[in-house]
Amino acid sequence: MKTLPSAVACLCAIALGTPLAGVNAQPVTAKNETVYLYKGADREPRLLQEAKREGSLMLYTSLAPTESTPLGQAFEKKYGIKVEIWRAVSEKIVQRAVTEGRAKRYTFDVVETNAPELEALSRENLLGAFHSPYFADLPPFAVPAHRQWASDRMTVYGVAYNSNVVKREDLPRSYEGFLDPRWKGKIGLEATDGDWMSAMLVAMGSERGTNFMRRLAEMRPDVRKGHILLAELVSAGEVPVGLTIYQSNAITLKKRGGPIDWVALDPVIARPQAIGVAKHAQHPHAALLFADFVLSPEGQSLLEGMGRSPTSTKIKSEFSSMKYTMINPAGVLDESEKWEKMWNELFVKK
Repeated sequence: MKTLPSAVACLCAIALGTPLAGVNAQPVTAKNETVYLYKGADREPRLLQEAKREGSLMLYTSLAPTESTPLGQAFEKKYGIKVEIWRAVSEKIVQRAVTEGRAKRYTFDVVETNAPELEALSRENLLGAFHSPYFADLPPFAVPAHRQWASDRMTVYGVAYNSNVVKREDLPRSYEGFLDPRWKGKIGLEATDGDWMSAMLVAMGSERGTNFMRRLAEMRPDVRKGHILLAELVSAGEVPVGLTIYQSNAITLKKRGGPIDWVALDPVIARPQAIGVAKHAQHPHAALLFADFVLSPEGQSLLEGMGRSPTSTKIKSEFSSMKYTMINPAGVLDESEKWEKMWNELFVKK
């Protein structure tokens, strides 16, 4: 088994509580590989026939229930195949999948979460390389060379602000504008956003980016754990401005009537979210059919309608023409110890 970078390896080593009831089965990797990589002319009817025979699939996802449930229901309605969902934050998904895999308890069929976490599962030999006709609709960053995951959506980081406390016209036009002393005590960050920092240094250049981060730390930002929590605190006015807000969280709260809005500032940072199929899936045909569905224009449109940013070039959204720096999932893992150390020293261990 390949070794994960230390930060992810430690995360995976944490013992889980009561294991999820699942299937104790011998690996069926050779059969699954044949299923996942088949490109014959009869691929679609053959896949559907066998998926219906399997009847169900288990999805591990970090998508909120307000999004994962409608997505699963749309798939069930179209194909008559049940989608069982286990939802948790991305790091918990990695923990559970790795623990189950090491115990040879193969429960999940599909996983949908942050791309760095999918890359971690790939390095743990838990994902299968697969083919989808919808890969052709995806930009180059969306499908790594090993094809063990594909990006179905993006998370775009933006600046969210409480519209009762801060006027849009008063916001700086770049992140560096928040170094003005008048913003001290008004800024919030999410406690685990070292990958955002690493991409900012790529976009700004190492020297300029490092200087910005050090000066930002001197502003003593309010650091909170949880992107949804940070967005909610902005909406409540407890944190006037959040610099590392997921655009989807701000959009959702705004749609619910919250006094929150957001802007994309230069440099715009985005992170791929991705979907993968289990190497040892007990329902490989259903798993692949679900991945196809999520990557198809139909599935991508559903994600867009829920405020997510689909990666498919077939779906137009407000982010389609936006210039952004994409976080590199492999790079996040390879240098995780470096970025975690720098982030914690600057913003967390104060």
